[in-house]
Amino acid sequence: MTFVTKFAIACISVSTLCMAQVPASAAELIAIITPSHDNPFFKAESDAAAAQAKKMGYDTLILIHNDDANKQNELFDTAIARKAKAIILDNAGSDASISAVAKAKKAGIPSFLIDREINATGIAVTQIVSNNYQGAQLGAQEFLKLMKGKGNYVELLGREADINAGVRSKGYHDIIDRAPGMKMVAKQSANWSQPEAFTIMESILQAHPEIKGVISGNDTMAMGAWAALKAAKRTDVILVGFDGSNDVRDSIKDGGIKATVLQPAFRQAQLAVEQADKYLKTGKTGLPEKQLMDCVLINARNAPKLELFAVLK
Repeated sequence: MTFVTKFAIACISVSTLCMAQVPASAAELIAIITPSHDNPFFKAESDAAAAQAKKMGYDTLILIHNDDANKQNELFDTAIARKAKAIILDNAGSDASISAVAKAKKAGIPSFLIDREINATGIAVTQIVSNNYQGAQLGAQEFLKLMKGKGNYVELLGREADINAGVRSKGYHDIIDRAPGMKMVAKQSANWSQPEAFTIMESILQAHPEIKGVISGNDTMAMGAWAALKAAKRTDVILVGFDGSNDVRDSIKDGGIKATVLQPAFRQAQLAVEQADKYLKTGKTGLPEKQLMDCVLINARNAPKLELFAVLK
């Protein structure tokens, strides 16, 4: 083998090696920012968004703000620094989140909101939320039916900075307040928290041992309240939640909590990613910014079909 031939082969080998070490171009990044995954609702929507994004060829950045607007603002800075192409957001406050979404828009990064809306339009590309008022009315109608239209009851409110908490409460009362036999003896925020709901329910039981029912702004608080009721041997109290979690599904099947209202978290997250993909490719979604998805009543009849915030066919 001549020197020239050997040299040519060596060059080809080096060239091939160098080409093999050059990484393929990275996929575009979608940031997914939600409250704590300790709540199965938020974990389900984050998982659904991540799976859909990966299915469509995107890399994902999973971030958690823990309902802290300052932390959320830092996470937006992280998403901007990482050059995310889009942000899927379940926000940390309807007013407090406006500036973060606006900052991303200024940086050229569109935001697609799920579950919770903000008190502004024209900043996020889409706001896909459950029809909380319609869902709350479904829950209230079932609650009235279970209570036979009379008795003292308690309402557990969600986080007061969250629009959903107020909308659900209004939906409840627009139905329950029509029944003259119903009397609300306590109304208190447990901030969507299971431990807070447990503590609050313990105190309410001491002050109002005569209560016959509890209606809760979400399933996490409902689970905390139910634990307190069981500890006090008050499983006779009728309890209705809101979200459609697997935990409450199991309680319903066991004859504990009586009903909940499913909001389609899994599908909302998938839709947000699908719309982000379309927007990135065409500059529009073809849909209005505000999008409502109807809720579904879950009780003993259909609880076995509930799985990860979706009703199986």
